[in-house]
Amino acid sequence: MSGLVDLHCHLLPGVDDGARTLEESLEMARALVDLGFSTVAPSPHARPEYASREVVETRRAEVGAALEREGIALALERNAENLLDDAFLRGLGTPEALMLGAGPYALVELPYKSPVPALLDILFRIRTKGVRPVIAHPERCWEFERKGRAAEAVRAGALLQMDVGALIGRYGSTAKKVARALLDEGLYALAATDLHGPTEARDWVGRALGELRQQTGERAFGQLFQEHPRRLLAGEALESMQD
Repeated sequence: MSGLVDLHCHLLPGVDDGARTLEESLEMARALVDLGFSTVAPSPHARPEYASREVVETRRAEVGAALEREGIALALERNAENLLDDAFLRGLGTPEALMLGAGPYALVELPYKSPVPALLDILFRIRTKGVRPVIAHPERCWEFERKGRAAEAVRAGALLQMDVGALIGRYGSTAKKVARALLDEGLYALAATDLHGPTEARDWVGRALGELRQQTGERAFGQLFQEHPRRLLAGEALESMQD
């Protein structure tokens, strides 16, 4: 199996709060390649205030051409970071749905500081559409600070995606504590960088990868950053690490 796979980062320029220019995108790409990544699925925020699907597709093509031109060996896949709201739910099963790769997976984000009491019902509705939700950075969401809530989400069919920076305290002590607890419980199905810019990217991503390797061992690290992400991109069935 060749190279690490990042299924959550903001590499495309000028589409959301990630890379601002093509030069920043290329700098981020070089850092990721140097750290062992061979595939990235840039995940622009799918929100009205950010770029349209058409603009995202254009930027993905531009970045892909620039990577080839510059000799940067990083493959790009389709993805989006969907807000878990009514618009997302209405779009499931239609051409409007923004899926991870070719599906049936979709990357979703929950509010950081608000409860989601209807979470299990929402997950059920997603699953009835034939879609498997991948929840981004649960350790940064208030909802998953509740004891047992993450395990409930996994039992309801969600896959949890760690933001690896949480392990080194990038988002504060609470996110770090929750991330380590979810990791110890075997609730994460995969990990990602959620990289938004090139500043010190090699340093902090490298330290976070090292911390994850130290805590899990090489086999589990490979599942989180290679085997499981590749299976999702291919549309293959995947259970959580807990199963």
